[in-house]
Amino acid sequence: MDISNVQYQKAIPAIGSKDDNKALREKTDQFEAVIIKMMLDEAMKDEKNLFGSNDPGDKIYKSMYRDELSNASAGGFGFSQMLYENLSQKGIKTVK
Repeated sequence: MDISNVQYQKAIPAIGSKDDNKALREKTDQFEAVIIKMMLDEAMKDEKNLFGSNDPGDKIYKSMYRDELSNASAGGFGFSQMLYENLSQKGIKTVK
């Protein structure tokens, strides 16, 4: 049996490779960044303080770190791709 001629093979979707609507992709990535930030905030809430006692700078630094980490990770977890595909199928071209 030669399986190379199977007609029912599906192509593996590429994440964000040929997007027609860059504005929609940007917004869905931003939404994914918010979800990731919420998960990081919850996961890292019991960490030790960096600067000793309850220093306000410690909380600000940690928040900024988690924010940048979530922005850098956005687009790689799959939430953005699912949302983009769903909105694209519904005909939404831009998000304001």
